[in-house]
Amino acid sequence: MKKVLVATDKPFAKAAADQIRQIITDAGYECLFLEKYPDQQSLIQAVGNVNAMIIRSDIVDKAVIDAAPNLEIVVRAGAGYDNVDLNAATAKNVVVMNTPGQNSNAVAELALGMMVYQVRNHFNGSSGTELMGKKIGIHAYGNVGKHVARIAKGFGMEVYGFDPFVSREAMEKDGVHYVERVEDLYSQCDFISLHIPANAQTKKSINFDLLSLMPAKGMLVNTARKEVIDEEGLKRIFAEKKGFTYVSDVAPDCLAELGEYADRFFMTPKKMGAQTAEANNNAGTAAARQIVNFFKNNDITFKVN
Repeated sequence: MKKVLVATDKPFAKAAADQIRQIITDAGYECLFLEKYPDQQSLIQAVGNVNAMIIRSDIVDKAVIDAAPNLEIVVRAGAGYDNVDLNAATAKNVVVMNTPGQNSNAVAELALGMMVYQVRNHFNGSSGTELMGKKIGIHAYGNVGKHVARIAKGFGMEVYGFDPFVSREAMEKDGVHYVERVEDLYSQCDFISLHIPANAQTKKSINFDLLSLMPAKGMLVNTARKEVIDEEGLKRIFAEKKGFTYVSDVAPDCLAELGEYADRFFMTPKKMGAQTAEANNNAGTAAARQIVNFFKNNDITFKVN
């Protein structure tokens, strides 16, 4: 019997975990759980005889893959998969998948929620500003970006989008202004919502030169990855552009150095993008179904390596 390990330092909600277990056991496989484990060695010790893994933000590095000789597939319950060593997985013929779109609405709602919190001065009782009538630029018009556009239009915002992999026709069909150059997105919009992955092309791509194009009171919203931010450029922008604000769902490495800008910087205490009951359930059950389909039908639709 094939064994599926659900390895989550940050566990799924009970309802989601129960559905994951049912999907896997109904398919004839054994479902094991490793939750809130104390260290990486605990994960390494748990994978010795498993055939599949479901993870969240857990690190599946070469050491984990090497310790799992029977491993055939790893599914990241969520969109990002930079926590998995793809080269090590490929070398051992391990399929890696993500579950794109399952957390998208949760992340989009958080992005707009953080914008409201910031423009209303952290709800401190003083007069803030409104989102209505402002321009928002969506940097990467994928699953999350589309939800951001939908919600932003509900606020009465004017929506712009940049994504070299999405056509003008597709954006305009959604009522989004298509922007050909990323520089124009940053120079035109009051708010920029980041949804790019962290890869060789994007790491530190959000730099001083790009941020300096933003309006005097521009706001950067990051629900993506900290690695896409050039933190030296970020610190310089804070110092030179007195109206610039930054809200983030990921802690920057230079967090302590941003303390002096508390009125212009807000960060969630923990990464909250996918932390809703609905997203928890959607991503977890999607991961379970993908593993079942892989074992039964060799379905590799969401393979990323």
